[in-house]
Amino acid sequence: MTTPLHIGFIPLVDASALIIAVDKGFAAAEGLDVTLTREVSWSNVRDKLNIGRFDAAHLLAPVAIASSLGLGHVKVPIVAPFNLGLNGNAITISPALHAAIMGEIDGDPRNPLVTAQALSRLVAARRKAGAEPLTFGMTFPFSTHNYQLRFWMAAGGVDPDEDVHLVVLPPPYMVDSLANGHVDAFCVGAPWNSVAVDLGVGHILHFVSDILVRAAEKVLAVRQSWSDKNPEVLAALIRAASRAAHFIEQPDNRSEAAHILAKPEYIGVDAEVILRTLDGRLKISPDGKIRESSRYLLVGREGAARPDPAQAAWLYAQMVRWGQTAMRPDALKTAMGVFRPDLYDAAMGQPAKLGNGSDAVGAFAGPAFTPDDIAGHLAAFEIGRWKP
Repeated sequence: MTTPLHIGFIPLVDASALIIAVDKGFAAAEGLDVTLTREVSWSNVRDKLNIGRFDAAHLLAPVAIASSLGLGHVKVPIVAPFNLGLNGNAITISPALHAAIMGEIDGDPRNPLVTAQALSRLVAARRKAGAEPLTFGMTFPFSTHNYQLRFWMAAGGVDPDEDVHLVVLPPPYMVDSLANGHVDAFCVGAPWNSVAVDLGVGHILHFVSDILVRAAEKVLAVRQSWSDKNPEVLAALIRAASRAAHFIEQPDNRSEAAHILAKPEYIGVDAEVILRTLDGRLKISPDGKIRESSRYLLVGREGAARPDPAQAAWLYAQMVRWGQTAMRPDALKTAMGVFRPDLYDAAMGQPAKLGNGSDAVGAFAGPAFTPDDIAGHLAAFEIGRWKP
């Protein structure tokens, strides 16, 4: 007997573990009959998960936390027992903005502090000239993209609420918005940064791994009530996704995986673009310049699939920093409780383990992050909406 499951996803490469689990039969081998539904916006995915239209979803990690805290929408407790992707985002800017930032660069343009400071000088010059503020696209208010853009800008002295415009766009619409001049830049997951570069309308300025060494971005999310009622089904889904992640991370399998993901019902872009993403070998400018990074888009390697509550704490800290919620110890506990390494460990049949106590985020600016002192961490930053 098989168990039917309905799972929602957005056409992004970090949905690959779910897509491959279904397409390669790993889910069926676990007794699961999965129907994948492609969605356009994160609000659609969240809402359909929350009301039970989806049993599980490919979801922004901060949305899972926000839903559990009742921020920005109704309160529906969510658990995330599996990370679908770390470090898959990038910041892409228009050719005009790229030229302007490079004109202000004083140092290594691969250093995010250098580019953020160049952006700050550019913003000041535009303000003096009476020009409109620059517009940056991100995928959702409760998103890693929002927080990564803000963290980068603020480190260079740019106030993301006062000095620029941040607008919400669904991932598949980012490229057209950049091409049409509706935005000057965006932060989004793969493959849409590469699509912009291939079309000649964008330059990839930074991989998010330049900004954070380790950034949990997308999770496999289920309602807590569903998890409590279906522990064996959830464990089977975790194992299927883990097997798929292992398959994807084998270099010999990546071409096959890319061709599966490229299907119109999944991501619907050229397989070669997806293969470059999986290999961490991206074209970063229209002139064909290539950049390689072993830390770009971790699907399963380096323990990426196992949730780390410290990552959830960092995301909660960003919500506090930017005025989306107040700092409360009980809310921090709830946020960290969304990431469930215990469920992952139980499904995989491995003993539970504790965190190593080191900085789980590795941000390029500010003090090392620890969940034990979020107030102290936030106090180190001059720009933000949080007040102690």
